[in-house]
Amino acid sequence: MPAARTGRAPDGSNRPAHMLIDDRFTAVAAKFFSMFRRKGQGGGALAVYLHGAPVLDIWAGWAEADRRWTADTMALSYSTGKGVAATVANRLIDRGVLDLDAPVATYWPEFAAKGKGDITVADVLNHRAGLQRIRDLLPVPDDLLDHDKVAAALAAAEPDPMRLRASGYHGLTFGTLVAEIAQRATGRTFTEIVRAELGETLGDNDFWYGVPQHQRHRLARLGPRLGVARVPFDALIAPFSGLRLVRSARSAVYDGWADLSLGMRPYDAMMPGWNGVFTARALAAMYGAIANDGLVGHRRLLRPETAQQIARMPANGRYDYVLGAAPHFARGYHRAIVGTRLRRDALGHFGIGGSGGIAFPHRGLSIGFVTNHLGNHAMSLGDARLPFLAALSERAATGAHAAEPLHPHQQAS
Repeated sequence: MPAARTGRAPDGSNRPAHMLIDDRFTAVAAKFFSMFRRKGQGGGALAVYLHGAPVLDIWAGWAEADRRWTADTMALSYSTGKGVAATVANRLIDRGVLDLDAPVATYWPEFAAKGKGDITVADVLNHRAGLQRIRDLLPVPDDLLDHDKVAAALAAAEPDPMRLRASGYHGLTFGTLVAEIAQRATGRTFTEIVRAELGETLGDNDFWYGVPQHQRHRLARLGPRLGVARVPFDALIAPFSGLRLVRSARSAVYDGWADLSLGMRPYDAMMPGWNGVFTARALAAMYGAIANDGLVGHRRLLRPETAQQIARMPANGRYDYVLGAAPHFARGYHRAIVGTRLRRDALGHFGIGGSGGIAFPHRGLSIGFVTNHLGNHAMSLGDARLPFLAALSERAATGAHAAEPLHPHQQAS
């Protein structure tokens, strides 16, 4: 039977008043808590679902210097939002609103410009649209936070011919493309689509692209500055921009983006490729449905056949010409790193800095992790916290007998 959770938040929301720790996941919880013992480690939240039911929902540390992380704290999670945007698209495909194999121009006629008429919805989800370039896409840098202007510029752009040979990670443009396709197909704003297709369907509205003022007291402050060994991200790649691989990677970001993302301006924008704000439990519930044939609790997000198609992660080339690696993208997700391995049987989306979500369809398991402490002492671009917690969670799920009753502890927050 599913784990029970008692109590509600004082505001009457669906957020819990207490933490949830299933007995079988105590080792996972212990490791998580050890990551946020000191104020300098920031804070975070972790949630795990098993066979559509929550078995772990915990939080620790600091949202900012003088404020603890609580049950309702949420954080900007960078590319974690790509997986959420992809889930919106896959739900629209599941319901017949979008056709995976249809040309994007079917819904967005202007997109056919510059030879893009044959680029399909699947190409966009697989990072094969050849539209990863955002550097110099618009003459005014401030316009790169304007969805309509970025979408119009992408529709008028010429695609990178490398798209025919491999995927090319659309770091800052993926979400804009997905959002515009969804808006054109439905006639609604992407914010409205996310609320209807995910929030109302899952019973959890903590999927934000742009955060209204009345919700901003819940935000965790991000830090430190994005970089490696204290070298800023932009400065790190600039000297190597003459190399083709670095040139492709550099074209996918723009000067000043890294520092801009740490301020408050992203919360006024709608950039689903990188400015998604989530709680761990919202991510875990969403990926919990993908891991459980489309069903989480009594709520159906996807038809079983759609969830199974996503889980198969069909082939999509041997490497990525932007990343120079082989993360393997399909349907908007990538194969997940679990422990130290890139796994064929796990999928999701990580974000720069460490946040992310993972589904293990073969285990009926999902995990959501958000943090405001970006990376580790060596670099803030990412670290092994989520992969390690995912490996521990899978080990706990593997050892759990299907017929064994759950015994959740309720701990005061």
